Amino acid sequence: MRIGVDVGGTFTDLFLVENATGRTHRHKLPSTPRRPTEALIEGVRQILANAGFEGGDVEFLGLGTTVSTNELLERKGALTGLITTRGFRDLLEIGRQSRPHVYDLFASKPAVLVERRRRLEVTERIDFDGSVLRPVDTEEVREAAAELVRQGVKSIAICFVNAYANPENEIAAATAIRQGWPDLYVSVSHEISPEFREFERLSSVVVNSYLMPGTDTYLQEFEHQVKTLGIRQQPLFMNSAGGVMAPSLAAQRPIDTLFSGPSGGVSAARHIADQIDTPDLITFDMGGTSTDVCMIRGGEPEMTHNRSIDGVPIRATALDVHTVGAGGSSIAWIDAGGLLHVGPESAGAQPGPACYGRGGENPTVTDANIVLGRLHPQHLLGGRLQVDPALARAAIQDKIAGPKGMSVEEAAAAILELSNHNIAQAVRYVSVERGLDPQDFMLMAFGGAGPLHAAFVARELGIRRVLIPGSPGVLCAMGVLTKDVRVDSSRTRILDERSDKFLDQLRWVVDELDETAERSLTLQGYKRQAARLEYSADLRYVGQNYEINIRSAAPPSDAKAWADMRQAFHAAHKRQYGYASLDKPLQMVTVRLTAVVPIERPDNLGGAAGDAENLTEQANRRVFFAESGGFVSTPVVQRDALTQGNSVAGPAIIEQMDTTTILPPGFTASVDDHNNLIITQSEESL
Repeated sequence: MRIGVDVGGTFTDLFLVENATGRTHRHKLPSTPRRPTEALIEGVRQILANAGFEGGDVEFLGLGTTVSTNELLERKGALTGLITTRGFRDLLEIGRQSRPHVYDLFASKPAVLVERRRRLEVTERIDFDGSVLRPVDTEEVREAAAELVRQGVKSIAICFVNAYANPENEIAAATAIRQGWPDLYVSVSHEISPEFREFERLSSVVVNSYLMPGTDTYLQEFEHQVKTLGIRQQPLFMNSAGGVMAPSLAAQRPIDTLFSGPSGGVSAARHIADQIDTPDLITFDMGGTSTDVCMIRGGEPEMTHNRSIDGVPIRATALDVHTVGAGGSSIAWIDAGGLLHVGPESAGAQPGPACYGRGGENPTVTDANIVLGRLHPQHLLGGRLQVDPALARAAIQDKIAGPKGMSVEEAAAAILELSNHNIAQAVRYVSVERGLDPQDFMLMAFGGAGPLHAAFVARELGIRRVLIPGSPGVLCAMGVLTKDVRVDSSRTRILDERSDKFLDQLRWVVDELDETAERSLTLQGYKRQAARLEYSADLRYVGQNYEINIRSAAPPSDAKAWADMRQAFHAAHKRQYGYASLDKPLQMVTVRLTAVVPIERPDNLGGAAGDAENLTEQANRRVFFAESGGFVSTPVVQRDALTQGNSVAGPAIIEQMDTTTILPPGFTASVDDHNNLIITQSEESL
């Protein structure tokens, strides 16, 4: 069988599929943030036992995790040193002088990952064109490394000016340090991000270096514990771009795992979009801590090469997922001016929402859903997680309803309305702000809390159709089973198409990328010949400051491929900026190569069938709907009792082990051929 795992901030989700029968098994348990591998290994042990298998039967184990992300957000990475070109030690703090909050007199910049006393300079210089103006002084490098070791650093980042154009000096410096201190973790900028724009490259290599020791320890512990379960196969890790990678590469490039968790859900959504022949989707993944949204257009998810976490720029290929602090455990609170807020702070798994009875005193989105009858009033997770509605009511009364002079029910409804609005704003960010109408897309909701809120978010946005997959609460874990091994490489070479040597220079860059991809694949135990190559490039008009990424069906150095890219760039520029200058020459800025090695994947990943932990009662429950004027008697339907062609009219509650789907009045859900719920709203409810 094959197992996918997703470790979130609140819950750890698992999805198992039997190769021979196609039967699927789902499992969920609270995460253990202080001991990241504990819930992970226990979950694998439990789902194997539930399915009647042993570790030796596992043919594939894949993991999506937020461990590196949390380590960065919580500033719990390793003590890190930085060695850079003389005169550039303060670039990490200077940045780009951008001011995200121009009028906030009290705004503070995020703390840098490396203090100034651990940022040391050495003599070296590479010119803009890659020529060596001054070779690196390796004796200075050794002295700087010795000083950093005396300060107790576990990891060293190296970033020299213009190293993307010629890494010769960085290679010499890294070699000197690795020879002298073989136990140190060393991260070099030309290996992490061989692209121009000095600050982003510097920030990226520092982040990678900061995360290397912790990630390596986590991976080693995970691999060891996997072996104790009798699993012989090497586990694979979901990367930010939606592929999987071996532990050996993940340990060297933890920066590529920072968006590992959200990418699993998007990958699964793309798989389902292919099944139902619906190429345009907006994914809506709401878990316990946050909500992630992403656009899928023409069957392909949007990608980005520049991200930021807590104000820290990161240059790495990743799915373009937008995240807001709106999850089931997001805390509702009132500010000094009396305004209600939801998130971004989360109660997490410990202590969790007040209704969990684990000491949580702050009201959360989950508590509001409990109070309004939208979640089961006694238990969740198929009966394994007990909840106490009295504790939820007390928390909302104490922190929200009392101070605002309103009833508990009114306060709970306000919490959910504000949470839904925050999620709708996230959807507008990835659609309306990019010139796209969300009404042209289907909304696909998943995560433990996504189906609870999907209909309300769709109504606010005017989206007519919502898709709830068969196993929405563990879809990110399922998504790990849908992806191939993926390696992303890039090179900045600013080339003018007017040059007589343009295509020859471009061919040299493509060959260099091919060699880089082959090294990465070999490190993971795969052959270059087994890989499918996908090309793209960042292009701009001569004189512009920023670029547009254009995909290519063949190497850009091919004359026809370049002509096609040129035409595609003009069209993309017109779509994005409203005009195209057909007579202006173009510059090739950065060439990108993705090497994909297909791995075997199960045919059937859809259904909720085979789940022995589902709730069995069929009953009515009093549920609050504002459009109905308050509480109304609402039928509760078990998801596993629904078969293809069945339909349910709202108001209704559809329950399953891993989530609950809410159908407000005016909405109808039907089951399609792939066991998805397709929710539609009437014209009157729009």
